[in-house]
Amino acid sequence: MHPDPRPLVLSLKGITKRFGALTANDHIDLDVRAGEIVALLGENGAGKTTLMSILFGHYIADEGSVFIAGADGQLSPLPGGSAQAALAAGIGMVHQHFALAENLTGFENIVLGTQSLWSLRPRGRGARDKIVRLMEESGLAVDLDVPVARLSVGEQQRIEILKALYRDVRVLILDEPTAVLTPQEADSLAATVRALAGKGLAVIFISHKLHEVLALCGRVVVLRGGAKVADRPTAGADRATLAELMVGRAIPARERPRSTPGAAVLSLRGVSVGAPSQRDRLEGADLDVRGGEIVGIAGVSGNGQGALAALVAGLAAPRAGEATIDGRRLAAADPAGRVAAQVGRIPEDRHRDGTIGALSVAENFVLETIAAPENQRAGLIRRAAIRARAAEAIAAYDVRCPGPDAAIRALSGGNMQKVVLARVLERAPKLVLAHQPTRGLDIGATTDVHRRLIAARGRGAAVLLISEDLDELFALSDRIAVVHAGHLSAAMEAEGLDVRTVGLMMAGHGAGEAA
Repeated sequence: MHPDPRPLVLSLKGITKRFGALTANDHIDLDVRAGEIVALLGENGAGKTTLMSILFGHYIADEGSVFIAGADGQLSPLPGGSAQAALAAGIGMVHQHFALAENLTGFENIVLGTQSLWSLRPRGRGARDKIVRLMEESGLAVDLDVPVARLSVGEQQRIEILKALYRDVRVLILDEPTAVLTPQEADSLAATVRALAGKGLAVIFISHKLHEVLALCGRVVVLRGGAKVADRPTAGADRATLAELMVGRAIPARERPRSTPGAAVLSLRGVSVGAPSQRDRLEGADLDVRGGEIVGIAGVSGNGQGALAALVAGLAAPRAGEATIDGRRLAAADPAGRVAAQVGRIPEDRHRDGTIGALSVAENFVLETIAAPENQRAGLIRRAAIRARAAEAIAAYDVRCPGPDAAIRALSGGNMQKVVLARVLERAPKLVLAHQPTRGLDIGATTDVHRRLIAARGRGAAVLLISEDLDELFALSDRIAVVHAGHLSAAMEAEGLDVRTVGLMMAGHGAGEAA
């Protein structure tokens, strides 16, 4: 194989980082060349975030060095522990969760931090001319004068990338960049990334969507257990190969046997939730979720999924219409009542809403059922019984932790999600609300979550799956409905749909128009 003639712009040599007894990065080498798109893959906890945090100056490596090419093309050491130094050297990063000031315009967000604090307002003409030129060169068109809060998720991502390009970055890190995009927006982003790479920008692409990696990236680097286990071209690779490299074993094919749905467990008739002026609201929604089926809800974040989830979880009451679970009307916000009605909730944000970081795994396991007789007697908490059941759940759900008494905040995202799943599914609820159940999880953890949701469906539970991952929705759902600007479409048989049609409906096109 002929050596790559493109110049090196970034070189990591022997990067090692330890947190106590844990080695998060173990002597990792990584070279990136101008115009190259390199995928960085690995399970949750494999060391990707730590490595990128060292590169971007958030952490200091215990061993090893980072070298970045200067204007003359010569590699020089990058000072550790300084995000400012990384930015000055031409390294930019677009995080999965955007860091934008929503009350400011796109233009103000792009130039924020690049001018003196003594400036009363951003210097206009020169900065705007540069941004317009960048938009023309990259294809990242966006209205610069609209407050970010009024932009779509895709437009906000364009602002984030323009922020980096405005700072003349030569290495751009994209962390899960398509997690909240429609398929059409993801295609547009891929075209933009290719165009930028064609002009010499080096791109590090972090994603759990292996089909996107194979379609966009020329090379893939895989981390496992803190060590680099593969560095190879994507040509000739497939999803199964990459998945096996990531987890160290073959991933079994997902099976979803046919089911015969029963009676409706959740019914909505003309239901509205949230103020009419509220962005994430629901207006006049009709929906049935029957026992023994999974109904998927597709949509771009903030279009009404949150309102629907809040209603089902008992965090909000309907403003209009009628909502019932097992024929009982949901007239008020009543989380405890939903638990009593056998609703199991997998919340969107496991850190904020699903767990309490200061409590142990065992304590988090009984957060919603602490008043149940099996957990207390005569007002006294039965700690031994709680710990014993938590230990059984840890084994059954393969939670990687020291034991029931471990603080849950010390667990990885995937293991934290397994605790939430155990808490929900071990109660065998009649209705499972799965809101973004695999967001940020690696392929191994995702496969386990999917298997357990299908098993819940198999025992007769009604499953409401809210996800922004269309691959996940099509893999699990019997029927799919699309929510846009608060309006919920009719639930359609998944077998009669395709990703492009659902993507267009997510962008506001009606079902007939999308088809």
